[in-house]
Amino acid sequence: MDFPISFRPTIPVKVNMSEQQLKGWNHIPAVPITVSPFFTWPLDPVAMVKWVWRSWFLITEKLIILGIAIACYLWISPSVEETKSFAFDWIALIYIRNFILIFLVAGVLHLWFYTFSRQGQKLRYDSRPLMTKGRQFTLGGQVRDNMFWTLGSGVFFWTLYEVIMLWSLANGYVPWISWTANPVWFVALFLLIPLWESFYFYWIHRLFHLPFLYKHVHSVHHRNINVGPWSGLSMHPIEHAIYLGSVFIHFLVGAHPLHIIFHLQYYTLTAVTTHAGYQALLLKDRERLALGTFHHQLHHRYFECNYGSLEMPWDKWFGSFHDGTVEANERMQKRRKRIMGG
Repeated sequence: MDFPISFRPTIPVKVNMSEQQLKGWNHIPAVPITVSPFFTWPLDPVAMVKWVWRSWFLITEKLIILGIAIACYLWISPSVEETKSFAFDWIALIYIRNFILIFLVAGVLHLWFYTFSRQGQKLRYDSRPLMTKGRQFTLGGQVRDNMFWTLGSGVFFWTLYEVIMLWSLANGYVPWISWTANPVWFVALFLLIPLWESFYFYWIHRLFHLPFLYKHVHSVHHRNINVGPWSGLSMHPIEHAIYLGSVFIHFLVGAHPLHIIFHLQYYTLTAVTTHAGYQALLLKDRERLALGTFHHQLHHRYFECNYGSLEMPWDKWFGSFHDGTVEANERMQKRRKRIMGG
């Protein structure tokens, strides 16, 4: 699982990496990794403005996904009248749209980075190849296993929850928020969805690391120690059901159909990009789009750190933050020994 982590405008502080750095990594970005300046004291208004600017007003995941959501709402979604009652045609439309969307995003990134190796090892965190064999994988190989869970239960629960929410909106069970009636709240919801994701994801992720749930559920996702684009949404069906359940917050806060589409696409598509295994997409040796985070890559290798995202500092508050430095790694090792009883 391991969610969806939006664009990473971390405003890092560079340190001298020549003497001490973590071992076993092909690429380490500027460290220490920092969290959102909105939760850093003393508050720095300039850093806060830069964070919002880099998150929303450059070519970022959030902006691209918002554009995809708008296009889907306008041209590949049923009308409100259609969604008032369940019918095969509009439900099938949403399912096919979601299937094609995740297939294209994950598939294109996999082809670019792994099949055709267009960047080679540039900005790749872990240089080891993705596993082609392994008894732990459902279909005997990492990519096949990841595709099975992503396109199977992943697309199923994504579509199921979108259908439930659109039907609920059309029938008045979810408060309707429109641009004309409340433009400020209409826009604010797009900004708040990533914050809600950060809160929700951290707590369910900690839940899934409890021994019983990890063994029987979350371990499906953690088969991926070295991750690729198809790894992000590769989860046990129970995890899909809970992970994508974040969208039900709209029963309390209200929504427009566009918010529902964006919310679920943000959760699913950033799960793909976050697990790309590369820091950014390079074109002509320039970073054009930030993708996988070293913050979350550390979680997949070390397990007991960085459960959340950088939007909110839950890991810092609860002592599980790994900022990518050798010192943080030593603290994590001591913490793991305490957890394991020495």
